[in-house]
Amino acid sequence: MTTPRKTGGGPGAIAAWLRRNAVVLAGLATLAYLILPNVVVMVFSFNKPAGKFNYSWREFSTDAWQDPCGVAGLCGSLTLSLRIAFFATLGATVLGTMIAFALVRYRFRARGAVNSLIFLPMAMPEVVMAASLLTLFLNLGAELGPLTVLIAHTMFALSFVVVAVKARVLSMDPRLEEAARDLYAGPVQTFLRVTLPIAAPGIAAGALLAFALSFDDFIITNFNSGNTVTFPMFVWGSAQRGTPVQINVIGTAMFAIAVLIVVVGQFVAGRRRKTV
Repeated sequence: MTTPRKTGGGPGAIAAWLRRNAVVLAGLATLAYLILPNVVVMVFSFNKPAGKFNYSWREFSTDAWQDPCGVAGLCGSLTLSLRIAFFATLGATVLGTMIAFALVRYRFRARGAVNSLIFLPMAMPEVVMAASLLTLFLNLGAELGPLTVLIAHTMFALSFVVVAVKARVLSMDPRLEEAARDLYAGPVQTFLRVTLPIAAPGIAAGALLAFALSFDDFIITNFNSGNTVTFPMFVWGSAQRGTPVQINVIGTAMFAIAVLIVVVGQFVAGRRRKTV
């Protein structure tokens, strides 16, 4: 971004500078708008509120950081959310990757219909999907709990994985796999040494998206959890009777971990580009 030239243009020079850098300024303003809630969460994780609600600044304190599990049920709900998110991500990533390869590489009946239906969970309002899943589980006689939440999360995360992996598979050069077969590589060896490494960025992107969606979900979980309390449900329940500072601590830690993963991923990708 350029700086305004020190000329006698006055307001005209400033207006010209703003026009030249309008896109950059808009990008910075959007980034600030997105980051501001996270900054507020970080700041208030060091607050020591006078009452039960952590909504106004009182004084700086690290008590919540020293005892993040000091609130009953918080770490239990967090652990449950992480477990459900992990297994939902694992199931959605495996199934979504296979579906993406099948849709791109093979021709079969109803392929177009399947391709269209994949987008249905993404387009459907979450409350409608939650009510539909609840109806399904009740008609099947299933007991609402962690298992029904896991099934529901895997189902709606599947579509996002398919879209991410499918975009990557479509961009792959088939000549690379043909070259591997010409060099007497078997189907398994070609997939493990050529296809999978090329598709890995799309698979990783889909997995990260699935994990974030599962960990953060409230509406579908609320409908299908029974007496199970995940971390988003714990936060919602706490907001009714008092918001502990430890919630901000957990939110700050999760945000820091996400940023760290992105930074490490960019660093590794940059190192790979330099070595190629």
